[in-house]
Amino acid sequence: MKKLLTSSLLLSIIICTLIKPARAQDPSSSPGAYMNAISSAETEMNKAYMAYISASAHSRRKKKIEKMRDQAVDNIVVCQATIKNLPPFKGDNSLRQSSLNYVQLCYKIFNEDYAHIVNMEDIAERSYDEMQAYLLLQEATNDTLQVGNQRMDKAERSFATKYNVNLIDEKSELGQKMEATGNLTKYYDKVYLLFFKCNWEDNQLGDAVNQKNVTKIEQTRSALDKYAIQGLAILDTLRAFENDPSLVESCKQALAFYKTEAETETPKVTDFFLKEENFNKLKATMDAKPANQRTQQDMDSYNKGVNDINAAVNEYNQTNNDLYNSRNQINKNWSDTERNFLDAHTPHYKM
Repeated sequence: MKKLLTSSLLLSIIICTLIKPARAQDPSSSPGAYMNAISSAETEMNKAYMAYISASAHSRRKKKIEKMRDQAVDNIVVCQATIKNLPPFKGDNSLRQSSLNYVQLCYKIFNEDYAHIVNMEDIAERSYDEMQAYLLLQEATNDTLQVGNQRMDKAERSFATKYNVNLIDEKSELGQKMEATGNLTKYYDKVYLLFFKCNWEDNQLGDAVNQKNVTKIEQTRSALDKYAIQGLAILDTLRAFENDPSLVESCKQALAFYKTEAETETPKVTDFFLKEENFNKLKATMDAKPANQRTQQDMDSYNKGVNDINAAVNEYNQTNNDLYNSRNQINKNWSDTERNFLDAHTPHYKM
């Protein structure tokens, strides 16, 4: 299963409490106006980014999404230029420099780190460990932005204290939407990783079956069963996200299927391969004996073997057909639920 992760990147930009100083036209006229000039530039940057996040979740038009990402980058550049053009406030460059450091961090992450994460996306599909590393890289990237955000917040408060600016702590609509998106991503990733772990193991099981490698089948079947049981236990502890249990329930259905596949259905497949191997040995022995030397017992044993293998083939084909149909339904249900869940809970935002 392919996971589209670009919409969950960099969600830490301005999700904290916004600081609203008194407004004024000339940034140099008062410390409050100076703070507002910097805050306004950063807010425009974050509006463009939130619009990109919203489009990523709600639109299927890749060109539109990529265009909005380019616009978000452009807004970071504009924000940086705007703040650079501000002079230090009465010789005090602390707030301006803190803001520039923060915006430069955003630019670095959205270009260099973003490219690295996107390059890892295909690699992440190769194993659970790599997918987990992929998600952890995104989390670490967001943590880096959180730290930068906190430093900026501290710089603003220090500046306000130094110049006796009364601050009003209030989350804006933008801040609330970005915080909601961050919470959504953490919840989604937790459930997705449980699904991916079993889904990936199921793919490995399919490869082992195609190879008729009974040892690998048993090893993979055992791992799939363990991961499905562990995942179901974790899902039982998760609450519905904003009263929406759909993602958890869809994951439960998938993991219940994988558990049944591992415990009940796969042993039928293994049993067939063993029967097939035994029949091939019986047939080879029969073919090696001249017809005039075959006894009635040989014939009876061989005919019974033919009947048994034919019955086993029918059961094997039915098992494969049932697994194929169930797997397709499970994957479709997960994909549909995943898309609808993200679409329902990612805030809509337009600049």
